[in-house]
Amino acid sequence: MKSTEIEVTTGTRDRVHDITRECENFARSCGEDGLLHVFVPHATAGVALIELGAGSDEDLLTALGDLLPADGRWRHAHGSKGHGRSHVMPAFVAPYASVPVVGGRLALGTWQSITIVDLNVDNPNRRVRLSFLSD
Repeated sequence: MKSTEIEVTTGTRDRVHDITRECENFARSCGEDGLLHVFVPHATAGVALIELGAGSDEDLLTALGDLLPADGRWRHAHGSKGHGRSHVMPAFVAPYASVPVVGGRLALGTWQSITIVDLNVDNPNRRVRLSFLSD
């Protein structure tokens, strides 16, 4: 298994952050068939395969905002208002995804991108573990 870690800054607002290019570069460096596993080792972020640029990323954030409002209802209550929702979000947007790699290239669909979904406005710095398992 080959593995590397990248750092991502997601900012101070709810965000869907594209990491497709970093994943492509890592898969290309492995140069063979296999499986890319993407994992974010944080209790408040997730990984999603989603279309970007056509509004789907904002639609995802709207849906998560409707499902997990940033208000005072959360028992996990440290940090900014509604911070507890960030700890629930990974139950809906898992902190991992796996993508097939063929000849060193990600086998994504035409409109798919690999993204980090982050509702935690208190921690804009994220680590992402990329692991490559060859055939």
